[in-house]
Formats: sequence, C-alpha cells, structure tokens
Amino acid sequence: MASGNESIPIDDDYADGSDDSVSHMSIASSIYQYRLENGRRYHAYRDGQYWGPNDQQARSIEVISHHAFLLTLNDKLLLAPIRNPRRALDIGCGIGTWTIDFAEAYPNTATVGTDLSPIQPDTRPPNLHFEIDDCCSDWVYPKDHFDYIHIRQLYGSVADCHLAPGGYIEQVEVNPAPKSDDGSITPGDPFDECGKLAVLAGKSFGKSLMIEEFMHEEIARAGFTDVVRIRYKWPIGAWSNDPRLKELGRWILVHWNEGLEGWVLRFFTKHMGWTYEGVKKWNAEMRQVLKDWKYHAYQDVYDF
Repeated sequence: MASGNESIPIDDDYADGSDDSVSHMSIASSIYQYRLENGRRYHAYRDGQYWGPNDQQARSIEVISHHAFLLTLNDKLLLAPIRNPRRALDIGCGIGTWTIDFAEAYPNTATVGTDLSPIQPDTRPPNLHFEIDDCCSDWVYPKDHFDYIHIRQLYGSVADCHLAPGGYIEQVEVNPAPKSDDGSITPGDPFDECGKLAVLAGKSFGKSLMIEEFMHEEIARAGFTDVVRIRYKWPIGAWSNDPRLKELGRWILVHWNEGLEGWVLRFFTKHMGWTYEGVKKWNAEMRQVLKDWKYHAYQDVYDF
C-alpha cells in the first residue's frame, strides 16, 4: 500500500471500465424532534450546527466510512500509542460504530461517545455510554479528565484542557477536494470544480471543510506536544493496481455515489442559494463523472 507521499499506482486495465463495482445534558424528548429539509432528516438539538443529515441513508454512509478508515489504517482503530486508558471520549460519534469497537477493544476503559443526534444503538458494551452534547459549547468535564480523545470527520473543533497529563488526542480528517497525481484532473474539470465548491461551502457555513490543511497547527497551538501528521490517500474508484488501494477505491466510489447528496444538500440550498432541483441536477452530473475512467482522483486523509 502506497504511503501518503507516494503516487498511487495505476491499474492500466482500469480504463476499459471492466471494474465498475461500485454542553452535557440528559436526553429530552425535544431532541428527537428532527428537522426535515428537502427530503432529508437533520438533528434538532443545536439545529444547524452540523451540516450533515442523520437519516438511515446517512447512517449507511457512516458504516462505509468506518470500513474505509479500517482499510486505511490497516485494520487499526487508532494510531495513538495508548495502553490502558482510564477514560476515553469520542467526539461526534455518530451512530457509534467506532466508539463501540473501541469500548470492546478496551473493556477496562470508561468510554463516552458524544453527538448532536440521538442515533446510537441501545445495545452497547457495559463500559460505554452515549451523551447528546455540542462539543463547541462549554464542557462539563473537569480538566485532565480523559486519557484519550478521538475525533473523526468533524471538520473542526479541537478539544482542549480536558486531557490528563500524558494523554492523547487523535483527529482524522478527509479533504473533500479531489486531486490527481498524473494530471488527469485539470483546471475546470468537474472534480476540480467540486473542490472549489467545497471551499465556498465551508466559507458560507462559517466552518472550514479544509481543516486537515491546518489542524495540526491548531492542535499544537492548543498546547499539545509531539504532534504527528500522517498522510494517506483515498482513491475514488478501483483504478489503482495496488490490491488494498483497489479495494479501498471501490468503497470510496460507493461512498461518493451514496453520500454526495447528503454532503452538499444543506450547504448548497441553505447557505449558497441553490435550488433543490439545481442540487439534484448537479448531483446527477457528478455521478456521471464518477463513472469516467479517465480520472485517477483521490482524496487526502490525515491522521493527527
């Protein structure tokens, strides 16, 4: 598997299209009153603080994403050199897939998963509990409370002043702007325009979606030491001749096909002035681009 600074090897047979597989609070009843927009469901607690839907389709995307991260990290849940943490926190845990896996792997660790949406399963390990919480609000946890804090695809929000001495914070982020190493993406191409729209969407929302470009600096500025930044690449499609990257690319292609609408819908309609019909048309056009074998596109992924 290629390292983050190496070009992804290309499968010369890919171009024929032969591979097309594609603030702490107790849960109140008001939290379950989700907001519906353009046929998708969003969280009601702290409405608008997060851009993504939380419906069944979004949950399926999260499962695909979790599998992609496992492939990326060689079946590891984390890279931080933790041993026997007493307390751990997963911020923005979503449906809790990673959180449950972590709690099962560390049964002696008191684990907390927080999210804006109450979409976590009732069945969970005994050392794990979920809380509905906005990580951007004041925390109720005391200083030096956690030994390990995990953040993934939160696109911002650094947890500070709540790690015990010697503890670790680990954040994994994906750059939404596709790239290519062989020049198959050129200025003005749909993938190139997609990246530009991601930048504009973040600006219109007030939170950068390109957080991985400077997150390591923010983590260091928050007072953390020995900050490590590891780069990976997610190929969009099975165009690599590296077997593991080819398998990863298949999953990322499904990730894009199934997730694209939910990623852009609220951004484009609520913050950028697009119509729902315009988003559907753009989404359909991007789906056609994803079928174009000439592009050897990938996304940067960083683990801090």
